[in-house]
Amino acid sequence: MSAAEPVLRVEGVSKTFRYRPYARGTLTLKSALLEALLLRPRPERVTVEALREVSFTLGAGESLGLLGPNGAGKSTLLRLVAGIYRPDQGQVQLQGRRALLLDLGAGFHPELSGYENARVAALIAGLSDEEFAARADEIFAFAELGDFLQAPVRTYSAGMTVRLGFAVAVHLDPRLLVVDEVLAVGDARFQTKCRERIAALREQGTALLLASHGLAEVEATCERVLWLEQGRVRQLGPAAEVLAAYRAAQEAGPP
Repeated sequence: MSAAEPVLRVEGVSKTFRYRPYARGTLTLKSALLEALLLRPRPERVTVEALREVSFTLGAGESLGLLGPNGAGKSTLLRLVAGIYRPDQGQVQLQGRRALLLDLGAGFHPELSGYENARVAALIAGLSDEEFAARADEIFAFAELGDFLQAPVRTYSAGMTVRLGFAVAVHLDPRLLVVDEVLAVGDARFQTKCRERIAALREQGTALLLASHGLAEVEATCERVLWLEQGRVRQLGPAAEVLAAYRAAQEAGPP
């Protein structure tokens, strides 16, 4: 990859979801069977446009923060970049391996040990057995699991699960690190350790895409900010400039 070629390119990406607005608790197996057998009308599908024509690029070592209220489209955009969703329009182009810090430990099997779960997660992410073995000591030293390394993950505290998930993700040699609020979990010492590791990865050329409601976190970490509102780009630019506009909008309140 040339030095000028971005690690991540998002071009004209749009994503729409469709669902039926059943009231909570009303959709049961019995009601679904009655609808089918008695031909009862079902609620019309509702269309929600989560993202509309979002574009940006991210180069090696660069950091981009995502801002916006709940429902603005931040999580949808992260999942498109992560490959969990596919865009309805536009394209997402990634150069190299990505590491996802979206829901740490969500894919761990509770009956497998910490070691076994870490190995499976690393293999799924693209490491070979040899590569995992070469960095296993570093991963587990970072996770600080102690005697629990060979214990089932169901015996772990939430903090231990987070430490293991983060340790695996940041030892994948990723070209892109995708982070969704997870730096707010764990104790203060571990949060500091996470930030230091992310800073080291960026010095090595890893790009960072960070979604957070913590404006101070975004300000301290990101060079540029993308402000989403109702699925559209409201502003994209230098962090200080966009954060100032975002704070002013928050203080002004809804129109």
